[in-house]
Amino acid sequence: MTVKNLFCLWVWIIISVNSFSQSPAGTWKTIDDNTGKEQSYVRIYETKSGNLQGEVVKILDPARENATCTACTGTRKDKPVKGMIILWGLKKNGDEWSGGQILDPEKGKQYKCYIKPKGKNELEVRGYVGFSLIGRTQVWQRVQ
Repeated sequence: MTVKNLFCLWVWIIISVNSFSQSPAGTWKTIDDNTGKEQSYVRIYETKSGNLQGEVVKILDPARENATCTACTGTRKDKPVKGMIILWGLKKNGDEWSGGQILDPEKGKQYKCYIKPKGKNELEVRGYVGFSLIGRTQVWQRVQ
């Protein structure tokens, strides 16, 4: 193996490891940006089409464990929040995933969304209307 080949291999390994460590796939603890209160665990995973989506897998407030999406419309109306897909359609775009949607189960509203890893254990999640200047950002904490 030549020095050039070794260098190329080294660069490829560094890029691969860095890309893997910055993946938003995994389970995240959602934290309300207004109250600072921990709300739920959302598992983010890749679909067969290569997009990311997120499902509520645990509600942290025992009093809300069996909450339903009463404010939702359509097929989500009055369905349990636990098990609900609240994040979908995100495609990799540079160092973020964008072009998707996020659902706020408490308000029953859908927003455009992008997510961006902030280091290994934090995920910036932005929901917005129209363009990204009008919206809210939460920082979720990695669980797994």
